[in-house]
Amino acid sequence: MNAEDPPAKSPVEAIDRAALLLVHLAEAGPEGSSLADLATLTGLHKATAHRALQALRHRDFVDQVEGRYRLGTVAARLGEAFTAEAHLAPLLHPALVALSERTHELVHAGVLEGAHVRYIDKVEPARTIRVWSSVGGTVPAAVSAMGRALLAFTDVRREQLEVFTRVVDPALEVSTRHVWETLEQARARGCATEIRENEPGIACLGMPVLRSGRAVAAVSVTAPAERMTSARIEELHGLMREELSELLPAPLSIPR
Repeated sequence: MNAEDPPAKSPVEAIDRAALLLVHLAEAGPEGSSLADLATLTGLHKATAHRALQALRHRDFVDQVEGRYRLGTVAARLGEAFTAEAHLAPLLHPALVALSERTHELVHAGVLEGAHVRYIDKVEPARTIRVWSSVGGTVPAAVSAMGRALLAFTDVRREQLEVFTRVVDPALEVSTRHVWETLEQARARGCATEIRENEPGIACLGMPVLRSGRAVAAVSVTAPAERMTSARIEELHGLMREELSELLPAPLSIPR
C-alpha cells in the first residue's frame, strides 16, 4: 500500500457509517430515501442508521422531510466549494496532462470571465507549437473553442451575443449569427471548434466541463490548422471524451 491508498478497513466505524449514508443520499437525489431503504443499502441496523442520520441532521449534512432523508445544505456547500473556480486548475490538471500525452498536442483549461475566456492551466507537448497563450491571459470567448463550449452550455441567449462579439477584433468580421450557429453545433456535438479565428494558422477543439449540467470550465486541444483535418478533429473528440470521462473528479462531467 502506498501513501495515497485508503486503509483496507475504516479505523472509525461511526464516521464510516455516516459516510456511507451520505454517499447513498447523494445517489438518491432530491427525492431522498427512507430509513428502511438506507439501512438495506448500507447494511446497517435501522437503529444504527437512525442514530447516524440524527447526528448528520444536527450539523445540517442531512435534512428530513415527511419521513424521508436527503442531503442537507452543508453537504451541498461542500460539493460547491470543492469545485469552486479557485480549485478548478488543480482538479483539471491530471486530465490535461493525460490528454496532452495522448494527443501530443497543446492543451488548455479556461473559465468564462465576462466576454472573455481566461486561461487557468496549460500543458505543452514535447513537440513545439507556437501559440501565444499564457495562464492568466484572456481571449474573446466568441472566437475561441473553449469560449464557444462554455457559452453553449450556459444560459446565454442569442440576443446577448452582441456583448461577446463586441470585444472581437473588427477585422475578423465575426457576426452574432455565425457565433450562434457555432453554439448550436457545439450543443449537438458536445464540443466546439475554431479554425484560424482566434490566431492565424491555429485551430482548436474545445469541450465544456459541467457541474449539474452547466459549464463551469472548458478544456481545449490546440494544433496547427493544417493538422486539424476533419478526421483529426473526430479523433481528438474521441480522445477528449475518453480522458475527461475517466479523470474528471465528481461532480464534474462532460456532455453525454
